[in-house]
Amino acid sequence: MHTVLGIDLGTQHLKVIFYDFEQKTIIASEAAALDLYQSMDGTAEQQAHWWIDALHQALSAVDQSIKDSVVAIGVSGQQHGFVPINASGEPLISAKLWCDTSTQAQCDTIMSNYGSADSCLNDLGNLILTGYTASKVRWFKEVHPELYAQMDCILLPHDYLNFYLTEQRCMEVGDASGTGFLNIRTRTWSEKLLSAIDPERNLKECLPKLVIENQFIGEVTRKVSNLTGLPVGTPVSIGGGDNMMGAIGTGNIKQGKVSMSLGTSGTVYAYSDKPIIDTQGSIAGFCSSTGGWLPLLCTMNCTVTTENMRRLLNADIAQFESQISSAARGSGGVLTLPFFNGERTPNLPNAKACIIGLDSNNCTPQNFLRSGVEGATYALRFGIDELQKLGIQTEEIVVTGGGAKSATWRQLVANICNAPVTVLDQDQGAALGAALQALAAFKNIKNKDLNSLTETHLSKNTSLCCEPQLAAVNHYQHTYQQYQQAVETIMPLYS
Repeated sequence: MHTVLGIDLGTQHLKVIFYDFEQKTIIASEAAALDLYQSMDGTAEQQAHWWIDALHQALSAVDQSIKDSVVAIGVSGQQHGFVPINASGEPLISAKLWCDTSTQAQCDTIMSNYGSADSCLNDLGNLILTGYTASKVRWFKEVHPELYAQMDCILLPHDYLNFYLTEQRCMEVGDASGTGFLNIRTRTWSEKLLSAIDPERNLKECLPKLVIENQFIGEVTRKVSNLTGLPVGTPVSIGGGDNMMGAIGTGNIKQGKVSMSLGTSGTVYAYSDKPIIDTQGSIAGFCSSTGGWLPLLCTMNCTVTTENMRRLLNADIAQFESQISSAARGSGGVLTLPFFNGERTPNLPNAKACIIGLDSNNCTPQNFLRSGVEGATYALRFGIDELQKLGIQTEEIVVTGGGAKSATWRQLVANICNAPVTVLDQDQGAALGAALQALAAFKNIKNKDLNSLTETHLSKNTSLCCEPQLAAVNHYQHTYQQYQQAVETIMPLYS
């Protein structure tokens, strides 16, 4: 038996899967929960050692014979996090995460130093938004100048796990495009943007090697082997951001497919063979990890919304599914704007969630829960529409993430977005994508040939796939417009 190990560092959990690529089956899957520190000012942080502890915990639950079968490892990780390390490799502060919205002032400073938001978008392909890594670096300089002076290297969350496993410092181009300081057209660092972050220091000296083509970057060290049971010398591929690895894990490496992740955050993204620059700034112009580009819309409140609603109403998963399936489409007029953690799209980092349309007849648990699902899905429907304006067609939506386990939610996606929804037999998203990327490196398969690899290892679960229903599609066209009008109405409150 031979396996590849996929590690996915999420916000709420770290997951490991062991994929037997000869039998085409996942033979072990374990996860460990992660804590999250959040405060009212938008701060969202984790300790990097929590990730290492979670990795040890997840691997400790796997039989040693399975760990002995690993021939290659790939790591996926939450994007945009900031892990500054000193010369000894020690993190200098808690890692600020993708969902940290406390650095809007630093975004404004960077844009002012650069010249303008328009020039940044035109030059680099992206705006500097709160949540991206760039503003976190500026924040570090302003708030912790003594520690900032000790910063030797800037890593992203998945980079830090790679560093732990191999002692190698590097950054993958797809994940790097979420920092804000990568020119996504040329796949090179922008010295002008780095200077806008800190005009007094050459931050390029703090950036690790940039890796464009998938390759092995190092091997599991003896120290890590002793602590985890992974075979010493096991090669580790470059890995990537969770969205980039999710694209591989959903077979989204050719045009026509759109992937939708219904996780803590919500994402909609598609493969393109050329850079996609959204002059409105709603669609992020990321690079893919497969040699192309990955235009993407991210919302900060997907299953965040449903978890908050479930907690409010003390509903378990079974009750949640029963309630949202029994409520009428449109939730009786109840409309949720799900901005619990602020929001990236639309760019409202200081926003709060709003529930509107309540009356004496529709104020029920069923409508509250379903309106949360509908609101989170409306926010992602906007991404489908924006991608279409940029020339990205949606022939099918491949859904993944925790929300995709709900049959009612899957059908809502099909109806609200008016597109067929596909569920894969191998519904492990980013973790499987990381494993398949490691397999590609093990078999010396280059990016241009990855499509044949994913077609070999991915298949549809036809019993879970669904088609849009005409009557529901027509209904949701109207309620989606109501949602858009409501967002426009509340924007001045939080701008």
